[in-house]
Amino acid sequence: MLQLTIVMPCYNEGTRIYRNIIETITQVERFCDSFRILVVNDGSSDETESEVKRAMSQDNRIGLITYSKNRGKGYAVRRGIVNAQSEYVAFLDSDLELPPYLLENFLKRIKSEPKVGIVIGSKMHPDSQVEYPTLRKIMSTGYYIFLKILFGLKLKDTQTGIKMFKTSTAQTISKFSRSKGYSFDIEMLAIAEKISKSGKYPAEDYSIVEMPVVVNFSRNKTDRSKIKISSIMNMVRDSFRIKMYVSKLKL
Repeated sequence: MLQLTIVMPCYNEGTRIYRNIIETITQVERFCDSFRILVVNDGSSDETESEVKRAMSQDNRIGLITYSKNRGKGYAVRRGIVNAQSEYVAFLDSDLELPPYLLENFLKRIKSEPKVGIVIGSKMHPDSQVEYPTLRKIMSTGYYIFLKILFGLKLKDTQTGIKMFKTSTAQTISKFSRSKGYSFDIEMLAIAEKISKSGKYPAEDYSIVEMPVVVNFSRNKTDRSKIKISSIMNMVRDSFRIKMYVSKLKL
């Protein structure tokens, strides 16, 4: 069995996806000799699919899931997770604002601590190195406070786009998940918290630890982040829906 599957959801990343996949392989193969990159093309309308296939022609450790309709990041990540055939599965934003080498310490942590089933990146970890626009920092902090009040999870950051799971853990969570948009992170973690307290599953497989990250904002003034004010409002709305859904969830 493979040790690690890295799911990379992408939408209209045609200008950078080829080099980012190759860069991911270059970084990951330094610490893991048994892995697969599984790219999920979330209905891109540009050359994303052809650029992924170009990378696939050069390295058989790359896989592709593709479909024509844009369904949202949460849906794309779940599609990757349910198709993972490895001991551990991670997901990583395809823009590489979070460098793939961070997964080395994630993998060490999850392998060395039997009572850890989920490792998540946290921009608010004291050892994190974060460099991105002030407005985005304000938006992230505000959303963190909102989620803290709403869900009460003992986590400092739920939304950073790099996480690792025991594959069995991630696939069980995915069975109960339904969020398709950017709020899928908080839904997965809230479900994990509920499962850990249910007594129906090994609690240690759903325990969560936070790890530091390095963040470099890669998009310039002509290539801005996809997370707009309207996206934030949708995330707030979806978060209320997720809270109601998880609170009523029958495991």
